Amino acid sequence: MSDSRVTINVNGAEAVETSAVKDFFALIKMGIVNSNLITAFTGMWLALEFNHQHFLQSLDTIFLTLIGTALIVAGSCSLNNYYDRDIDQIMKSKNFRPTVTGRISGAKVLTIGISFVVIGTVLLFMTSVTAGIIGAFGVFSYVVLYTMWTKRNYVSNTVVGSFAGAVPPLIGWAAVDPNLGIIPWMLFLLMFIWQPPHFYAIAMKKCEEYREANIPMLPVIRGFQVTKWHMLIWVICLLPIPFFLKAIGIPFVMLATIFNIGWLVLSIAGFKMKDDLKWAKYMFIYSLNYLTILFVAMVILTLF
Repeated sequence: MSDSRVTINVNGAEAVETSAVKDFFALIKMGIVNSNLITAFTGMWLALEFNHQHFLQSLDTIFLTLIGTALIVAGSCSLNNYYDRDIDQIMKSKNFRPTVTGRISGAKVLTIGISFVVIGTVLLFMTSVTAGIIGAFGVFSYVVLYTMWTKRNYVSNTVVGSFAGAVPPLIGWAAVDPNLGIIPWMLFLLMFIWQPPHFYAIAMKKCEEYREANIPMLPVIRGFQVTKWHMLIWVICLLPIPFFLKAIGIPFVMLATIFNIGWLVLSIAGFKMKDDLKWAKYMFIYSLNYLTILFVAMVILTLF
């Protein structure tokens, strides 16, 4: 994997400047790693708060949990990229990946993916057996259940993939307190429900790419109108979640409820907007802000 910067052009796509660092970040899907670290840290922070454990006295657990989570997510994404090389080269939004361009060989990708997963899982087991088991389940559900099984065969692939994306808060909590209570499970449920409308918005924007790659995403198989109804239903399912998190504080319940109502209004507006792709973009942006603000708010509001 060279450190030099090069310009690549794949399948007629626009030339893109890349480097070893950019290739590595693309391989491990750094954006996904970062978002998972935010939710894992929040779960761990809340566990420390509700179990009356001091943050500075738990730095070893915090370090092991964050590094372990980052490694299993990065490793899983690397294995996903390796398995999806054939369809990624068809999709214009993904054919820049180093697994497609050949900037990182398949052998190196497998080595990185498996090594990261193994090391990350060991680090999580060093915090608690429960955290290690949950982490291993996350890897299995993303790599095997989603990537290798449902993604190419079933329209329910997005829902199946949501299990993996929902486990980081559970990992963070279990690393501190293996006895999972209502709060960590509600964080898991919040993450699980959040993902379908988020990823359906992406699928709408990339509908033709998925169609060309023969991936049975909901917008491809059932169309935009049905997809909008599914997104609306998932958003409605978020409405009761904040009321199970009253222990975090009434201000959080109010904030989360306001964001839920805002997302609900935006979801309903999709049935009136003429530009479906523009609406999908709004839904995508809202979902990103929703997740980041709520999980950061959980940390900030428990400081007072």
